[in-house]
Formats: sequence, structure tokens, C-alpha cells
Amino acid sequence: MISTNDFKTGITVEIDNAVWQVIDFQHVKPGKGAAFVRAKIRNLVTGAVVERTFNAGEKLSRGHVEKRKMQYLYAEGQSYTFMDNETYEQTELSAGQLGDAVKYLKENMDIDVLFFRDAVIGVELPTSVVLKVIETDPGIKGDTATGGSKPATLETGHTVKVPLFIEAGDLLRVDTRSGEYIERA
Repeated sequence: MISTNDFKTGITVEIDNAVWQVIDFQHVKPGKGAAFVRAKIRNLVTGAVVERTFNAGEKLSRGHVEKRKMQYLYAEGQSYTFMDNETYEQTELSAGQLGDAVKYLKENMDIDVLFFRDAVIGVELPTSVVLKVIETDPGIKGDTATGGSKPATLETGHTVKVPLFIEAGDLLRVDTRSGEYIERA
């Protein structure tokens, strides 16, 4: 059990048999009446974000989310196969379960798969991945004074805006949270 007074960003709690993650919270002590906690929470299964008010000191069950290190093996249609690094069991996840993570998956890549009550609720990618540029427009010499950008298609099919000096075949580091180019790798 966890008290609403002990909320921290990123903590997981169980409400109505679903697991929720605290995104933001605020302790409020009005001049009149009892104190309360206003929290913005995200359902880890559906991704829905809601604001909810709790009484100060209200007890909630801790949502135990288990992370397992798994290796991405291959994709077949809309199904993606992962292998547990410890037990070597294979698990198939749908594109819906992966969400935006499919834009950054490369074969043999290790990621954290999140489980709640032995059911997959999502994946956690590293903060950045290195991907190869497959196709981009050629940069024109001397055209960098404006600091412009151009689209580049990566090996996973994801398109990202890159500086003009990037060419096909370059390896790029891409932020998986924002989907933006960070640097050449």
C-alpha cells in the first residue's frame, strides 16, 4: 500500500484492477477544508491520461510492473516476436501493443518489456537508438548557411528531419521519446 502523500512522478498504483503511472501531482491545502492531492495519471494498458483527485493520506495498492529484458527477433505482418534473455521463451506482440516503438525496432535489439500480472502492457525502449539512413535528398555544397533540414528515411521505415550534410548510408542517433535526430553516430 502507498499513501497519496508519498506520490512521486513515475510511481505505479493499482486503481480499479488497472495499473496507472503518476505523471504529475500536486498537494493542495485549501484555506478551508481538508487537504487533497490532484494527480495526472496514465493508464499503462490503454495509454489514457486522466486527472484525478485523492484525499490526502488515502491508501492505494502499489502497481507492481515487472520489466523483463527481451531481444527483438523478427516481424511477421503485424506481429513482432521477442525472446526472453533469461528463459529463451518467445513472445509475440502486436503493433498496437508496441505503439510508436515499431519505428525504432531493429533485429537483435534488447528492450524492456513491461508485464502486469503476467500480461504484457507495453515496452520501454532505450532513450536513443542508432539507425542507418536508407534514403535522403543529396545535400548541396554550401547550402548549410541557413541551417536547414531535410527528411531522411531510416532502415526501419521511420522518417526524421536531419541537417543538410547527412547522406544515405550514414548512421544516426535518434531520440526514441521525441523521434528527433540527435547526432551522427
